[in-house]
This record gives sequence, structure tokens and C-alpha cells, in this order.
Amino acid sequence: MERGAEEVELVKGVAGVFEITVDGKLVFSKKQLGRFPEDAEIDALAAG
Repeated sequence: MERGAEEVELVKGVAGVFEITVDGKLVFSKKQLGRFPEDAEIDALAAG
């Protein structure tokens, strides 16, 4: 899979859930960590 031009989709959740998945795999969960990700974290998570 080619990286660099990732497609981002916002999926509405409930009860303040904020999760990031890449290729169907959960890579960040606000519920588990108790915080939102930093901007740089989002870039790194999306890059793999």
C-alpha cells in the first residue's frame, strides 16, 4: 500500500469517543488514554 496521500474520514461517534484507525486497526483511543492526540502524533500514526 502506498503512503503519503492518506484519505481521512470522520466517523461520528457517541459519548465523546475519539479513535483513530489505520487499515482497520485501532491505533489511538481517547477512551483508553484519557486524552486527545497531539497533531504530530496523528501524522505519525497515519504514516504507520
